[in-house]
Amino acid sequence: MISQFGFVLLFILGSIALVTVVLGIAKLLKPNKPNPEKLETYESGEDTIGDAHIPFNFRFYTVAIIFILFDVELVLLFPWATIFGNNLLILETSGQWAWFMIIEMFVFIFILALGLLYAWKQGYLEWAKPNTKHTTDSKTIPYELYKKVNSKYS
Repeated sequence: MISQFGFVLLFILGSIALVTVVLGIAKLLKPNKPNPEKLETYESGEDTIGDAHIPFNFRFYTVAIIFILFDVELVLLFPWATIFGNNLLILETSGQWAWFMIIEMFVFIFILALGLLYAWKQGYLEWAKPNTKHTTDSKTIPYELYKKVNSKYS
């Protein structure tokens, strides 16, 4: 008799075999006629100019990672809310299940809030502002020099 885990293992092995067979058949049947035009990089119909490696502001990555972190938080909140609303579990445990789930979620949100506060305090959410220097040089250009240049080009 095969156990439930055996069915899962058979399903995984069957799916791996199916993917391998389908990809192998596709590799055998596809046409392979490379030419310089097919091997050229294509971007919106424009020829590429220069190197693709350009300096990129790392703050884009930081903001993206923080966004994904809070997006995953929402993905974890929905199943929690679904299970938390199960009255049968709450009644069978005389409310202990509800208290455990509430405390668990507040700890989860508190840790995420601490991470956000840390990123905020460290300045990871701030964009680099240009450092403008105001000169205090008081040299002035004589008005006669302006007149001479203007008369030359008029």
